[in-house]
Amino acid sequence: MAQALDQATLQAIAERGLDEWDIRTVQLELISISENTVFRVDTDASETYALRIHRSDYHTLAELNSEQQWTAALKQAGIGVPLPRLTRDGRGYATVPVPGSAETRHVGLVEWFEGATLSSIIAQAPDMEALALHFNQLGRIAAKIHNQAVGWQIPDNFQRHAFDADGFMGETPFWGPFWILPELKAAEREHILNARRAIHRVLSDYGKGGGTYSLIHADLHPDNLLVNDDQLHVIDFDDAGFGWHQYEIAVALDAYRKPPHFKVARDALIAGYRSERSLSEAAIELLPMFLLIRSLALLGWLHARPEHNKGNRVRNLIQSACRQAEALGM
Repeated sequence: MAQALDQATLQAIAERGLDEWDIRTVQLELISISENTVFRVDTDASETYALRIHRSDYHTLAELNSEQQWTAALKQAGIGVPLPRLTRDGRGYATVPVPGSAETRHVGLVEWFEGATLSSIIAQAPDMEALALHFNQLGRIAAKIHNQAVGWQIPDNFQRHAFDADGFMGETPFWGPFWILPELKAAEREHILNARRAIHRVLSDYGKGGGTYSLIHADLHPDNLLVNDDQLHVIDFDDAGFGWHQYEIAVALDAYRKPPHFKVARDALIAGYRSERSLSEAAIELLPMFLLIRSLALLGWLHARPEHNKGNRVRNLIQSACRQAEALGM
């Protein structure tokens, strides 16, 4: 695990990284320190960018370059995603040494999008009709992403992780072994291990055909969609990889599972999706399993990031996962 860097060090990395771009910065503002660190960059040409300092233990430079290849293709397909600004020598990223250490960080620069997050707009939605409208819009954008991904010729040098049967439920799942959490009681661990084995079998049998497996955003929740007037922009492709379309939908719905929101959001999202891309009833029938997969993946993610385990979050998620598994007969 890479060391956590203080704000002064992050500022120094950002300033050093900006030397690689042919721009004149007039303001550099720290926006967030999370999985990656984001600065807002304003230039003397009235251009605005988001500068991202990537954590060192997640993606290789080849994987980061592949992310930019895909977002450029999505942009060409008419989807609102941030395009990268290349360095003066044509690279997508600058690799910057961390002051006082042997570590380096990859720094990228992409378009800055103004707007409110879709989640904040949903939170202010006055009724279920407004909620349905927003999730219909989310479904349409998800389908457009999948349309592009299914039809795209993957470049030969493209490298990105896979959320397949092993990526979710194998010995070394992408977001960590969720079955080893110390918070698990013995009966819960056995229940979750049984669910893990059952899900792995279902996914292996289901396969990657039928137009339901491709590159996906993999984190397409309403916090990662920005609304500006009638424009909808998708941000944060950090988790993007190869996976099933139903997982994309499950991620979008995950924070809205409580009634009456869930049924309204689910039905509206599926209707919006189907207005742009076909989705069979058989594919939809697997959605409860993918919602369980999302819960288990989050448990693995939280195990690796204890700073995000606030209050009873893990305990509640364990109980929810066990209830979901039981409902599915796992």
